[in-house]
Amino acid sequence: MLLFMLYHAHDEAVKPAAKTIPKRSEIAVSDTWDLSHLYAGDEAWNADFAKYEKLYPRYLEFKGTLTTSAQRLKECLEFDRELDLLVEKLGHYASLRGSEDSSDNANLSREARFMHLMTLAAETASFLTPELQSIPDATFEEFLQSPLLAEWNIKLTRLRRFKPHVLSEKEERLMAMASLPLGASHEAFSQLTNVDMSFGLIKNERGEEVELSHGAFSSFLVKRDPKLRREAFHQYYQEFDSHKYTLTATLAHSVKTGVFNAKARNYPSAREAALFGDNIPVSVYDNLIATVKKNLGTLHEYYDLRKKVLGLADLHFYDTYVPMVGNIEVHTSFDQACEKILSSLAPLGAEYCQVLGDGFANRWVDRYETKGKRSGAFSSSSYSSPPYMLMNYKEDVFSDVYTLTHEAGHSMHSWFSQRNQKFQDYNYPIFLAEVASTFNEELLTHHLLQTTGDKNMRAYILNRQIDDIRATLIRQTMFAEFEKLTHEMEESGEPLTLESFRAVYRKLLDEYHGKGLVIDDVLELECLRIPHFYGAFYVYKYATGISASLALSEGVLQNPAANREPYLNFLKSGGSKFPLDTLRLAGVNMSSPAPIQSALDLFKRRVKELAELL
Repeated sequence: MLLFMLYHAHDEAVKPAAKTIPKRSEIAVSDTWDLSHLYAGDEAWNADFAKYEKLYPRYLEFKGTLTTSAQRLKECLEFDRELDLLVEKLGHYASLRGSEDSSDNANLSREARFMHLMTLAAETASFLTPELQSIPDATFEEFLQSPLLAEWNIKLTRLRRFKPHVLSEKEERLMAMASLPLGASHEAFSQLTNVDMSFGLIKNERGEEVELSHGAFSSFLVKRDPKLRREAFHQYYQEFDSHKYTLTATLAHSVKTGVFNAKARNYPSAREAALFGDNIPVSVYDNLIATVKKNLGTLHEYYDLRKKVLGLADLHFYDTYVPMVGNIEVHTSFDQACEKILSSLAPLGAEYCQVLGDGFANRWVDRYETKGKRSGAFSSSSYSSPPYMLMNYKEDVFSDVYTLTHEAGHSMHSWFSQRNQKFQDYNYPIFLAEVASTFNEELLTHHLLQTTGDKNMRAYILNRQIDDIRATLIRQTMFAEFEKLTHEMEESGEPLTLESFRAVYRKLLDEYHGKGLVIDDVLELECLRIPHFYGAFYVYKYATGISASLALSEGVLQNPAANREPYLNFLKSGGSKFPLDTLRLAGVNMSSPAPIQSALDLFKRRVKELAELL
């Protein structure tokens, strides 16, 4: 059981000094998150760490006793909950501090200490699940009916599903011991891409030398000058090309780890192992891929429109993010972004907006890019603290406003779940998380379309929604198919090499994007730079999530009074039900291709509307 969350340039008087990424110590404290809700500082964390070190050996007091009575099982579960609350808090703090600067030795040491302790504790408690699963069926059913275990009914019922995949005590101990080294691929990828790799300096549209980074790369892709986009793209990928063999080995071992874990636990495949916990049939995954691939014609039409509007002889990947409306320069400060988001979320009621507004004002968000900071964005929460959001916000990247409301959707999902579910039932699965986040994006789009009378701005927002559906539904489905194919390769004994990865990815690039997009050979290396590929079978949930959220948001927008509460109840449900059941109660049937087709129909209507507007 034991659960835990887991360049500087100077040319005297000739050129302006290069703009480099600031160190964390150089930015305002008000722009960083306030982790004091978790721990006042590192010393307080160390004290709880020492407390956990003393407590976890007590797991052994329960060994051999779980089958004796419902009372004894309850005592064990309550002890486990006490330690889980503590370890979640410890892990949350260590993870967030590590995200602030993954080159800082103190942060690295803290995370390493934590992971080592988790391995020791997992070894000690490795008897729990096998012993619980050894309880005879009749006795287990008797325990479930006992009032003593009423609050644990959901947890125990779900755990029992895993009985065919639980190993012997000795085998579970070995799996626990191996968890850290088997998970090394993601850590190696993170260190290589966030710390070791250097993308050099590049000139921006004002002739200033700036440091190219993951965050700056996205900023360059929306520049109006195609030369700037092309240069940034090739310079960025040159660094990945320089490390392609190391990245290939890292990705290959990540795939092998997934296959090994599935085989060790008697699952038919790595994909089915990944879907089992959420009780998601493989048909949902396959429906997604099949439905998207049947509708790729609209994407190809969109590329033709984009090429024509931008006046390009050829359309490359680095031309697919720049807004098609050229005379709108959008600069949105962080505070302005917060205002837009809160206005857009008004249909969800006063409580939702008040809590989120307080969170923005009271440092739930780590706002800007700093040296060594983790790239991208995320929301992270634990039961005993506010949810936190990591951003690398840039005022000239309007998609960052969407990223912020996306992460706010995750955070508010956590906030409602924490307040309406017991600890053991509050942690909702990612399948549902991506619904709450993309729901917020849809409300933002609706708000922006409703509040602008400017034709060009409307075209800009439509373009943004089209690109959002393209990126979240179609692109993530392509990623999901890549994960499916590469794991099947390993399961059938095919070699995982640089050439085989590139060949599979190139075929998907050609198939999904059609002849309207010129595929630069270096884009094949994209399969080595997607972080989610180093922890597979996550990305399909983005695609199913946006499909469900489009349906739910349409209901709330059309009739807030009738549909607000069902949606808020969805947020409050946490992990108390399996995700497909939760969505059915909210009014969406994800076992059917219908929500995916409906989202793709919206994509088609928006492309047509944009074409007419332009």
